[in-house]
Amino acid sequence: MAVTIKDVAALAGVSPSTVSRTCNNNPSISRETKEKVRRAMQQLGYEPAPSSACAQAVKLIGIILPPSQRETFENSFFLEVIRGINRVCNNEHYISTVITGENYDEIISAVKTMIENDIISGFIAAYSITDDPVTEYLRSEGLKYVIIGKAAKYVDQTVYVDNDNILAGKEATEYLIALGHKRIAYLGSKNKLMFSAERKQGYIISMIDHGLEFEPENCIEAENAEEGEASIKQLLQRENAPTAIVVSDDILAVTAERICGEMNLSVPEDISMISFNNSLLARLTASQLTSIEINSYRLGTEAASQIIKHIEEPDLAAAKIIIPHKLIERKSCRRLS
Repeated sequence: MAVTIKDVAALAGVSPSTVSRTCNNNPSISRETKEKVRRAMQQLGYEPAPSSACAQAVKLIGIILPPSQRETFENSFFLEVIRGINRVCNNEHYISTVITGENYDEIISAVKTMIENDIISGFIAAYSITDDPVTEYLRSEGLKYVIIGKAAKYVDQTVYVDNDNILAGKEATEYLIALGHKRIAYLGSKNKLMFSAERKQGYIISMIDHGLEFEPENCIEAENAEEGEASIKQLLQRENAPTAIVVSDDILAVTAERICGEMNLSVPEDISMISFNNSLLARLTASQLTSIEINSYRLGTEAASQIIKHIEEPDLAAAKIIIPHKLIERKSCRRLS
């Protein structure tokens, strides 16, 4: 019986589409995976059929956004990242396309369709979470990808572009401490999001380094802004309520400011607030938020530059690019007398 592409895939531990892309020398497949597939082909004596397809006429980069029915598309961080990616792709004659869905299964299905039809060169995951099924799938298929955010797994083998979020969290907290605040809370997303977990870590380190009491009940972590509302109200109603809050992003900060208004608390007179991203929201809020500029646009340009480099030079070592951040002072923090 003749050896089939499925036999090669089974021996190599990859999908038939990965074997097909290896036969066509598709740039989306890593060197290690190609070598594994070719060893399986040689061991089984498999001879691929001649292909009329030479190099891909179109060089396509898939921008993977996290699953969401709404929140992702309301977040200006992703818009700026996409703008940065598109700038580099246009200059390098690549085409970019957005891949997302309401859940991870939808995203993986879309990715599978693209790679099975041999129309993709590489991927940029515009987020980083622990136990991400999408990047696990990309890795299992030996596909080239770059993460925006710190890699949660396979750190030495993964190309990623990130900020130093621990340092940024420390600096945001130390800014409030320098203004005389001692009771400082943290409001962030769930810990599965790498950026929020690291900003919280920086907040905790700063509190401990300055001899201030770290109280776990002063840390609120929510899946989204709506989920965190009740916890924020409870925090602000406590007898020994915080005088300042470090918020992991501008969207959550806007929610917190609104809740303060509903409770007749004023920012910054009653409570100071510092956030991250320095988005348009930070500039349009009534209090005008002091915010950490994380350079979302540059995160996008660097991610695009890295994926294109690794597509065109498959033997490059996995790079870790850190984009600098900057604190932008506005009016949402005040000095305690």
